[in-house]
This record gives sequence, structure tokens and C-alpha cells, in this order.
Amino acid sequence: MKGSRPANIFFFEIFIMARTDSGLKVVAPEPVADERSPLLGQADDIEAQADQELREHDVGVTPVAEEPSTRKLLLTMSSLWVSTFFAALDATIVATLSGPITASFNSGTLFSWIASGYLIANAALQPLSGKLTDIYGRRNGLAFATIFFASGTLICGLAKEGWVMILGRVIAGCGGGCLNTISTFVGSDLIPLRRRGVWQGFGNIVYGTGMGLGGLFGGFIHDQYGWRYAFYIQVPFILVAGLIGFWAIDIPVKETDKNKLKRVDFLGAFTLVASLVLFLLGLNSGGNIVPWNHPLVLVSLPLGVVLLVGFIFIEDRVAEEPVIPVRLLLNQTVLAACLTNWFATMSVFGLIYYVPVYFQVVRGISATGAGALFIPQSAGTALGSLGSGFIMRATGRYVWLNVLVQIFMLTASALILATFNKNTPQAPPFVYLAMDGLAYGSMLTITLISLIAAVDHKYQAVITSASYAFRSTGSTIGITIASAVFQNLLKSGLYDRFGDLPGAPDEIRKIRDNPDEVKRLDPTWHDGAIGAYVDGLRGVWVVTLGFAALTAIVSSFMKEQKLHKTLERK
Repeated sequence: MKGSRPANIFFFEIFIMARTDSGLKVVAPEPVADERSPLLGQADDIEAQADQELREHDVGVTPVAEEPSTRKLLLTMSSLWVSTFFAALDATIVATLSGPITASFNSGTLFSWIASGYLIANAALQPLSGKLTDIYGRRNGLAFATIFFASGTLICGLAKEGWVMILGRVIAGCGGGCLNTISTFVGSDLIPLRRRGVWQGFGNIVYGTGMGLGGLFGGFIHDQYGWRYAFYIQVPFILVAGLIGFWAIDIPVKETDKNKLKRVDFLGAFTLVASLVLFLLGLNSGGNIVPWNHPLVLVSLPLGVVLLVGFIFIEDRVAEEPVIPVRLLLNQTVLAACLTNWFATMSVFGLIYYVPVYFQVVRGISATGAGALFIPQSAGTALGSLGSGFIMRATGRYVWLNVLVQIFMLTASALILATFNKNTPQAPPFVYLAMDGLAYGSMLTITLISLIAAVDHKYQAVITSASYAFRSTGSTIGITIASAVFQNLLKSGLYDRFGDLPGAPDEIRKIRDNPDEVKRLDPTWHDGAIGAYVDGLRGVWVVTLGFAALTAIVSSFMKEQKLHKTLERK
């Protein structure tokens, strides 16, 4: 009979119902599954799922929070968004402070580590934040993130040596990365999927504004007071926002008889963090600090891959409560959404870190002016994120919207490649960066909604963490590849033009280490140096266009998922 359950499943449900005094919650399976059914919730897999639930009985059941009033929700999310704003701002603040900071420590290679140290720490901690805050609670996770972020930011302002500056960026990155994910977790805990896109749109407005204003804020504060105050000013705001968020968050924690420390997958966490750090260390060092054939690169990259394979084995076969249930990545929509985040962030961060170089060196604009030129990108991110959220709330669909978004990103990247030179008019960069921001903001909202719709409720925090890990590693890899291309093309361009002149090696080294050196060059060097910068930056624009093309390809594999109107997904 159509829609009837097999006898074995019927008797299994009777058995479960007999154990309701244990607190185990049972949800009747859907009789028919299609491509829009959540992962691990399909009828064909009901027996395996039920057996797994019994094995996890001592772990407990993920409780569903009550939907708060709009006023309470706004208070909770606003406090988290303030923290998110400064975490995003801190990720890009060094884009316009690279010259002053590297000049203070007399090290051109320091810039790569200052930027990547923060992003590597983001990538290492974000995948852990989902499972750890599932175990210890969102409030405790927020407290940890706030303390680390504020401490690291303060260390950056106080740093007197280069290694202390890098340490501060790493500590701040540990906290900043978790602040971004926790605000997303809390939103998913409290807001149904159909409305989630709109609220995520507001969150991405804050995130995009922070990212877009990071360069402007850093440049303005440096011009007025010095670059250290760009870090000092953030600390009190971070602490106050953390305190308000800690007070406002009221989300039930999965309680069990099992010791919380025993529930932490330490082996999986260690192998994941170690693999990410080694992998990104090798990518960041090769071509920037040491040659690609240096032992540091030749050891760190293969070892990172080995540890990553070990992590996958541990999560799939060993861990009772894995940090990331890796089988979730076998779902086509989950993997496509994660890879979309990965490649899109590579493209966008390549622009974020090298468009200011173009404005300052090629166009001769001040640090503050270069930051101001990123305002359209920030505005586009905000509009795209919120607009896509409203569209998804109204229609319940997003696949066709993703197609339009990818066309925008490809077009913007192609126009930047075609027009960014020393004679580019003032207006076009505003338009192209706004288009790129519009596409990126929309992508963030679309992929998040598709991810949490594709998995069961209990997996939404860990899969969100995984997506942030893809985004964080994407930002680091994007900057690293763009930097390697730029530095190699700039070096070859300078030697082609000036290699035969007396004292050329020393002068070329100064130009590569400090972009401000171009302003002090005599006329015989100046125009040639500008030309070499244009050639090097053209290589960066080619790379960002390639990443945008890969984004469009992988995003096409996302499937439409049903967007439910209640937290219970009914």
C-alpha cells in the first residue's frame, strides 16, 4: 500500500516508544524521499539512522530552542554582529597598513605573515567551534572567542618586534574566527530556514561592512594617530559586545551523563589543526619567504596532506563524536556549497589585498583614499546578502539566483582584468568592485542556507564550521597564490627594465619590500617601476578571474533544498 511503512520499521518504532522514559526523541520518518530531503534523513537509510541513534543514546539529543520574540532576537544578534564586525574589519585592516607596519619593523616579508597569521588561525579554529560549542554551549564559546580576540588585538598594538606582531595576529585570529561562526550558529539555533536568509543577510551586511571598511578605518587612523591605534581602538568595543552577547544568549545545551572532556575529539582536533597549519605554512612560505624547493616547503606540504588523510580516517572510523562528520561532504550540495565558498573567497581576498596596492602605487592615492574606494565593494556585499535573503524568503528557492550571482562575479572579474591600468578613469573601479561585492554577499547567504537545509538539524553547527574552514583556507590560499604571482612578475619586470643598471639588485629589493619606495624614485626609475607593478597586478587579476570561473563551475552542482518555515522543519 502506498505510503505504508515496512513491518521491521514499525516494530522498531514500537521498541523506541517503549524507551521514551529515557528522553530519546523520535521523529517519524518521511515515507518518500527525493533529492531535496535532508542528508541522513532519507527513508532508505531509516534503519541505519535508528541504529545510530540507539548507539548515541548516552550522548543525548540535540534540543531545539524556542523561537524568541523579535525584540529578544534583535538584541542577541546585534551584540554578536558587533563582534562579527570587528572580526571582519580585523581580517582586512592590514591591507592598507602593510606599508606602515612593514616599515616599522624593517621587513618586507613580514606583511605576508601578518595577513596570513590571522587567516591561518581562523582556518584552524573555525572547524572546531561547531562541535565544541555544541558540547560546552554557545555562551562559553563566545567568552573564549572574545577574550582571545581582544587579547590578540591588544598585543598587535603593543608589539615592538615583528614576531610579537605575528603572535598577536595569530591569537586574534583564533578568537575572531570563532566569533564569526558563533554568530552564525546562534542564528541557525533561533531562526527557521525560510526566514534565515533575511537574518543572515543582515549578518553579512555587518560582515561585509567590516571587511569593506577595514582598509578605510586602518588608513584613516594611521594618517591621524599612527597604525597602532587602529588596534587599540577596537579592544573596548570587542569586550563590551562580548559581555552583552554572553548575557543575551539563552540556548539549551545537549546534556548527557558522559563527561564533557571525553566527548571532545582531541585526536581529530589535533590532526585537523596540524594539517591545516602545515599546509598553509608551506603555501605561505613557498615563493614568499623561502624558495619552493626549500625543506620547509617540501616537508610541511606532504606532512599536511598525510595528517589530513589521518583526520578523515579518525573522523569516519574512530571518533564517537567527530569534529566534522566527513560523510556529510559526500552529499553533492554540501560539497558544492563548501567549494563555492572556497573558490569565491580566493578570488575576493586576492582583490581585497591587491586592489589597495594598485590604488596606492599605480594611481598614487593615499591609504585613506584607497580604503574609501572599497566602500562600493562593501555596499555591494551588504545589498547582495540582504537582497538574496529576501528573495529566498519570498520564493523558497535559490538555484536560479545562484546562476545570476555567478554571472555577476565573472563579469566583474573580467572587467577588472581588462581595465585596471595606470590610465583607468575614476568611476569604473567603483562599479566593478560593487558588482564583485554584490556577488560575494549573495554567495555567502545562498551557500549557508543550502548547507543547513541539506543536513539534519543536529549537524548544522558542525557543517557551518566546515564551510567557514573552507572560506578561511580559501582566503589564505587566495592571498598566497596572488602574492606569489605578483612578486614573481614584479621581480622579473623590474630586472627586465633595470637589471643592467648599477646598484639595481639593492634598489629592486627596496621596491619589492616597500611600495612607498616607488614615490621616492628618480624619473629614470619611476615610470618603469610603475609599469612593472601594472604587469605584476595584471597577473593577480588573471588569478582572481580564474578563481571566479571555478566558483561558477562548482556552484552549479548545488541542488534545491526545501526551506522550512519552522525550527522543527515542519
